[in-house]
Amino acid sequence: MTTPRPAELAAAMPYASRLGITLDEAAPQRVTGSLAWEADLCTVGGALHGGALMSLADAAGAACAYLNLPPGASTSTIESKTNFFRAVRGGTVHATSRPLHMGRTLVVVQTDLHDDEHRLVAQTTQTQTVLPAS
Repeated sequence: MTTPRPAELAAAMPYASRLGITLDEAAPQRVTGSLAWEADLCTVGGALHGGALMSLADAAGAACAYLNLPPGASTSTIESKTNFFRAVRGGTVHATSRPLHMGRTLVVVQTDLHDDEHRLVAQTTQTQTVLPAS
């Protein structure tokens, strides 16, 4: 499989694009992306909503899982767990996804979210089932 460019992967995720999520790097061992703070993505007190953070982690993690699938296979998330460590009230959140386990039937990806000062904002672990080619 030819590795798609980050922009091609992002274009395949219209929800992520609508939120303003971008993918900057896309390789099987590492996917990076970002989401800029915007007032309409916030909750009380001007903090970026947890759902927006989880959407960034999900988009980067899904791209990472996809890049590790066998030819013709697809994937579907069966579990996503996020720990939130600090609020984001400005700037950009940066995601880095790495595979933890690439099995025949399950894929596990970890995504770390950092703010512009490189402080850990959140960490998400996703488990996805591998759907073989039909």
